[in-house]
Amino acid sequence: MTINRINLHLVSDATGETLNSIARATIAQFEHASIVHHRWSLIRTRFQLHRVLEGIEAEPGPVLSTLVEKGLRAELETACQRMGVSVVHVLDPVMGLLQEQFGETAMSRPGRQYVLDADYFRRIDAMHYVLAHDDGQAQAGIAEADVVLVGVSRSSKTPTSFYLANRGVKAANIPLVPSLPDPPGLEDPQAPVVGLTLEPDSLIEIRRHRLRMIGADGPMRHDSGEYVDREAVKAELLWARRLCTRRGWPVVDVTRRSIEETAATVLQLMEAWHQRRRKVDVPAP
Repeated sequence: MTINRINLHLVSDATGETLNSIARATIAQFEHASIVHHRWSLIRTRFQLHRVLEGIEAEPGPVLSTLVEKGLRAELETACQRMGVSVVHVLDPVMGLLQEQFGETAMSRPGRQYVLDADYFRRIDAMHYVLAHDDGQAQAGIAEADVVLVGVSRSSKTPTSFYLANRGVKAANIPLVPSLPDPPGLEDPQAPVVGLTLEPDSLIEIRRHRLRMIGADGPMRHDSGEYVDREAVKAELLWARRLCTRRGWPVVDVTRRSIEETAATVLQLMEAWHQRRRKVDVPAP
């Protein structure tokens, strides 16, 4: 099978996160494609755009754009047409739909999604919260959590918590250790509790990688014992799952899930938890 290699130019007047996500989601559907990404972010002046156009001319390839300023868009389109390069403004279909629904013309001001509003400060606050409540720290503040993640060591609790914080969710995470008492403060949780688990072989590989990182400057004396012993790990995971079942906490298997997919599942479980609570709180007629 021939490998198709192309240059793909991502031109944004903001951070480029939207284009990166769109490109990643669509390219994943092509098995035999080799993509060279050219990322052009914070393009807001003609001078900056000319630098982009020089790059496209040097290494031609299709262009995905989120530019909203009309003058820059027109200049990009004209130059790409001259070079015989396709350009797609990925926001246009959604923007057109919303303009029609609202009966209002879009403002075409770059970077407006990054204003320092209440949502921005909520994300910052959530990030500080995760830092303070990572790995079972600051137990007294667990009552402020929007969600509590529990699981054995190296089950993706911390990275999932940070991803959720970027969505404005205060996520505390607590390790489950068989030799310790059940996690305190969760007898009557005021927020949903979600367990994270994974298959034994995957967990062992992650733990071994962690141990190699820790022991990079010395002999691998730590790569033994119950922490990476298969039977011990299986027993540890079984104990943790039974604990979650006993407490009525849903469990997410993260073995083949990305952090993004795990976080999305946690958000769904949070919504389901709140829906159940609302039904309970509705007074009888």
